[in-house]
Amino acid sequence: MLEASARLLHVLSLLQSRRSWTGPELAEEAGVGVRTIRRDVDRLRRLGYPIHAEPGAAGGYRLGAGAALPPLLLDDEEAVAVAVGLRTAASGTVTGIEETSMRALAKLEQVLPERLRRRVRAVGSFTVPALAGAPTVDADVLATIAAACRDRERLRFGYRSWEGAPSRRTVEPHRLVQLARRWYLVAWDVDRDDWRSFRIDRITGGLSAGKRFPARKPPPGGAVASVSRGQSAARDRWQAKVLLHGSAASLAARVPQTVGTLEPIDDDTCLLSTGADWLGGLAVYIAVIGVDFEVLEPPELTEEIRRLAERFGRAVSR
Repeated sequence: MLEASARLLHVLSLLQSRRSWTGPELAEEAGVGVRTIRRDVDRLRRLGYPIHAEPGAAGGYRLGAGAALPPLLLDDEEAVAVAVGLRTAASGTVTGIEETSMRALAKLEQVLPERLRRRVRAVGSFTVPALAGAPTVDADVLATIAAACRDRERLRFGYRSWEGAPSRRTVEPHRLVQLARRWYLVAWDVDRDDWRSFRIDRITGGLSAGKRFPARKPPPGGAVASVSRGQSAARDRWQAKVLLHGSAASLAARVPQTVGTLEPIDDDTCLLSTGADWLGGLAVYIAVIGVDFEVLEPPELTEEIRRLAERFGRAVSR
């Protein structure tokens, strides 16, 4: 009986792990025959789990959704990951979900085995959030924007620039991005006919959804790269493009998204777009990436590198 109960839990966990399974696939994963899987599915249905069966070669078993769906099964690592995520959300940059996250965390901790409960509590007790001064955003605003991205509905809202200038924007929302403890909306600005990124905490009100729009080709490099370029353009005096002799995949760990973006050219080269207020610091940073490079722009960066090379040469000759 104990072995059958453990198998039922295993079959239920498999059904929750992906949308659809054929009978032979479930049987192979569970190590039993197809007829045993049919009996297990019938038992799970009697326990209240809505499992749908579709006949035919393309058919299979699918776990349905519903208000009466029993709790999810989580393995040890999944349970810890969910608990840590809830605790992080309770002290994060989204307002309005702190109490909800703590209620959900309390319910989860009640059903965790003692060994996992100790691990989760240790993470909470000995972690100090470094979010002081970080701007917060409203959970309802995030939900509204996310729904507009999903449904491809235009958004209108009031916006305050980094200089404090107010404006009204009409955009076609694309993606939400969280970068450097801030939330951004990447969207096509209808009035400016170009991609723009907007800090969510600078949306001043009047957020409303409008008519639907057709799908548009994403911004070059993706949503995160779009935010990074916008940050650099607003923050840095000098904008640079540099050809790096290395693949984008191999150099990704050396170029944080908050510093610059990498665009693959071929298997051996990529384009770095970055910026800085100080050319000397930018030159040194590019050098310590650790591969050969060619400066495409600006010419002032080339001159700064030449001066630094001469200075380094004199230091070595001494």
